[in-house]
Amino acid sequence: MELGFKYQISLVCVILLFPVLCNCKEYYAKSRASYYGTSDGYGNSRGACGFGDYGKIVNDGSVAAVSAKLWKNGGGCGACYQVRCKIPQYCDDNGAYVVVTDYGEGDRTDFILSPRAFSKLGRNALTSQKLKKYGVLDVEYKRVPCTFKGNNIVYQINENTINPGYFAINILYVGGTYDVTAVQIWKKQQHIWEAMRRSYGAVFDFANPPEGEIRLKFQVSSNVGSNWVVSQFTIPAGWKAGATYSTKIHPY
Repeated sequence: MELGFKYQISLVCVILLFPVLCNCKEYYAKSRASYYGTSDGYGNSRGACGFGDYGKIVNDGSVAAVSAKLWKNGGGCGACYQVRCKIPQYCDDNGAYVVVTDYGEGDRTDFILSPRAFSKLGRNALTSQKLKKYGVLDVEYKRVPCTFKGNNIVYQINENTINPGYFAINILYVGGTYDVTAVQIWKKQQHIWEAMRRSYGAVFDFANPPEGEIRLKFQVSSNVGSNWVVSQFTIPAGWKAGATYSTKIHPY
């Protein structure tokens, strides 16, 4: 039996929209959030991701320490989340947008927020102060794309690096909703890629790196799989600790 044209179009629209309608209610995960104190309201420069001072100021100080589930043994460093509380008269509809810079476990929490991040949960300064009195809040959250300028993989040569004997990098951020789960270094003489070690957090290192220029390859992962991307940018032979580089590649 043939369907009328208008009926066919209507059916197609229903089929296309139905999954979206079904998924909306499940989009946010339920959890709890607390906060930690700092003298200036910003993040912690000693966070477990290894970001250093960058971990204080990234995202204007709206940062978070997360539970092991979101920490992912350091793979969750730099991930972006929307977190919002659920007390209608106090809580802002959009909540806080935070960047993961640290690991931390609280009283059944997935997020321990910096003071600046926690204050954004409230509708205004007064309601934010009232929320702080709760200490721990029921929240809902979701992973959101990081929208840093350029939206590509950016890394910094670690402060403990010594040229030429020891090479380490900090993955500062990754555009979108991807995590860097592995890094390899190109050994030109052997003509092979060799794995770097995840030292801790977002820090990958390699003892006795190749002399001269350095080329890296990154494994990026998401909830739909993973793939390797090769940086077209080559680190100059005279590399030094503290230098920051953009890979000029997008993981998606």
